[in-house]
Amino acid sequence: MKSNIIKTNDYKRFIQEIKQRIQSAQIKAAVAVNQGLLRLYWDLAERMVAKQKETAWGDDFIGQMSRDLQKEFPGMKGFSLSNLKYMRQWYLFFEKSQQVVGQTTQIPWGHNITIITRCKNINEAIFYVQKTIQNNWSRAVLTHHIESNLYSREGKAITNFQTTLPAPHSDLAHQTLKDPYNFDFLMLQQKHDEKELEDALINHVTRFLLELGAGFSYIGRQFRLEVDGDEFFVDLLFYHVRLHCYVVIELKASKFKPEFAGKLNFYISAVDGILKTEQDNPTIGILICKSKNNTVVEYALKDVHKPIGVSEYSITRSLPDEFKSSLPSIEEIEAELGGVDK
Repeated sequence: MKSNIIKTNDYKRFIQEIKQRIQSAQIKAAVAVNQGLLRLYWDLAERMVAKQKETAWGDDFIGQMSRDLQKEFPGMKGFSLSNLKYMRQWYLFFEKSQQVVGQTTQIPWGHNITIITRCKNINEAIFYVQKTIQNNWSRAVLTHHIESNLYSREGKAITNFQTTLPAPHSDLAHQTLKDPYNFDFLMLQQKHDEKELEDALINHVTRFLLELGAGFSYIGRQFRLEVDGDEFFVDLLFYHVRLHCYVVIELKASKFKPEFAGKLNFYISAVDGILKTEQDNPTIGILICKSKNNTVVEYALKDVHKPIGVSEYSITRSLPDEFKSSLPSIEEIEAELGGVDK
């Protein structure tokens, strides 16, 4: 009888529901513990700062405090000298924006340390706190976005979204774009064409998706569209699960030209007519080029009726052309190191 119960679909569904409830409870408990711990850290830091202001105690005071607390609470971590200094730094960083403190307690302490030690000002720090909460970033992903200066790049592309998309969809779409896109994870020669750029991005599609941002789902490269018997090929096609729309990306290893917008406008129309369903929002296009004249871009998009954004890409670690033939390819290096998931 016991084995028969285990094999039934009803039991399997029941046990799966129980597992999900336990996992949900574990997550809530972990969040509650983290928030409680960070509220304690804030209180300790506030008291340390106040005590140092009203006395002549210097940093030796924090060292002594660390030794006494570790002796009194030997089984509790977090009272090292370095961590107490991080608490004070965290408090001083956010003390004039205490409405943000509640948000900082929603992310792990290690994330907070990364933010206060790497961000230049309070606005930048708040940006990364909120993005971490929204996207559930790991500390490694958070560090990557800080190092790539996402704060100064997100939502900076030139677009016509305000006139081609309804609000608030237009604002959400605008915030998904960056300018410039950072392709430093590629090692391309200084003079490269669209195919070389496209090949390199797809060979590193995981890093490319990370740079594009949350929500992008890769569909294909050189995606074939047939329009009344004629074939056309989109460089890269994605679906954005948050915007609920297709995203056409065209790559240009050259300076922006007005005719690029016309071609992308056609591709967007074709995707809307062939792939888009009633449940999908309007397709948007992203043109990523090597450089651009912003005024030219604005004129080019002025009378375009499909939503298009134009950004540059940057590769600061390009490979000198004269060394290209003597060095192994990216694929050869990855194969030598054991390969990566494609």
